[in-house]
Amino acid sequence: MRLLALSGSLRARSSNGAVLRSALAFWDGPTTTADIGSLPHFNPDLDGEGATPPAPVATLRTAVAAADALLVVSPEYAHGVPGVLKNALDWLVSSGECVDKPVAVVTASPFPTGGDHANAQLRETLRMMTGEVVAAACREIPAIGPKIDPTTERVKDEATLSDLRAALSHLATAAAATPVTSESP
Repeated sequence: MRLLALSGSLRARSSNGAVLRSALAFWDGPTTTADIGSLPHFNPDLDGEGATPPAPVATLRTAVAAADALLVVSPEYAHGVPGVLKNALDWLVSSGECVDKPVAVVTASPFPTGGDHANAQLRETLRMMTGEVVAAACREIPAIGPKIDPTTERVKDEATLSDLRAALSHLATAAAATPVTSESP
């Protein structure tokens, strides 16, 4: 089964990037992380009926369509979803690649809330896009800073790793139960 990850942080040494890399290690199958930083600002005029979407948009849509499941890992900015991630999701709203796709949302924050606002917003957006948000695979990770090994740029906290392993297991179970509706690339 193929997993596509979307990261809400473009920072090279992001704690959410460390969470994403750590989570991907628990997926039994090929994984890819989408390059959402190269997407143009969402503009419906570039994507109307009969229009050819910009190349980075077409690449993202192809990757989402080819994936058996999606993993969205994101920080929370000002109690919300980072603009780069919301922009990526906006490009996917009307194209249909997320329909019935199992999705896990993981947010991590230096604060005790674990990015709960962004997590809730992402789940709602993905549900509206008719993605299958797998509640058992969604996580909010509080106080992430000391849980990251700065040398390996991976999660070092055993409880958090165990929780990520369980989340990816729930996502894999949902993906295995979802009928395949798209052709492999």
